[in-house]
Amino acid sequence: MKVLLVYAHPEPKSLNGSIKDFAVRRLENAGHEVQVSDLYAMNWKAALDTQDNTARNPQDRFNPSMDSKSAFENGAQSKDIEAEQQKLLWADAVILQFPLWWFSMPAILKGWIDRVYAYGFAYGVGEHSDSHWGDRYGEGTLAGKRAMLIVTAGGWESHYSPRGINGPIDDILFPIQHGVLFYPGFDVLPPFVVYRTSRTDDDTFSNICDQLGQRLDTLWSTPPIPYRQQNKGAYRIPELTLQPEIAPQATGFSVHVGE
Repeated sequence: MKVLLVYAHPEPKSLNGSIKDFAVRRLENAGHEVQVSDLYAMNWKAALDTQDNTARNPQDRFNPSMDSKSAFENGAQSKDIEAEQQKLLWADAVILQFPLWWFSMPAILKGWIDRVYAYGFAYGVGEHSDSHWGDRYGEGTLAGKRAMLIVTAGGWESHYSPRGINGPIDDILFPIQHGVLFYPGFDVLPPFVVYRTSRTDDDTFSNICDQLGQRLDTLWSTPPIPYRQQNKGAYRIPELTLQPEIAPQATGFSVHVGE
């Protein structure tokens, strides 16, 4: 299988750097092909701006979505965007690895999403009608591929528990897992989260590697999170609200996860 690991940490000698190196070795030793997009090492440009469309008229008003669409359709995307899209198309599975900074991904990784997920590539695809509202949330360009997060957090695991002060980790990661990964079609696996990173000693790191190794070994057999697909009857279209008979008394992120 082919695996793309998109890595966002500025220090190669960090815990994240060691986890990334372990993951690559484990996957390659199992016979998989691996590509790594090390965003800091690549000096990735995070800001989506007018430079991303090489054919735009500088006198025109900048419209991020329409510029993205035009560049994608006309082969005028900047080369770095095009290269990352080709990696996504190449991969059977994608891993996003990052430290949890202020309850989200580092800006450089968000910028990778902003720029690589072009209109016509990751969004704005498929028909819009009274029964089908675009190819997204379970359908789309990246359907049939798997995705997983590897996340490190400084807080204790209990801080991210259902009653923890930081909020449940599944809720914190929902915009990434459901919005960034499921939206363009990925089958999203449960995340691998490392807590209390400042307390990581040799024994703890060994345990992390054991647990992560098991997750990587089962990358193609682990059941994905059962998010409800948009166009399979669970949602009213075009309102895109759940059908009234589905979890009628429930609200929040969890209602978008089936059984």
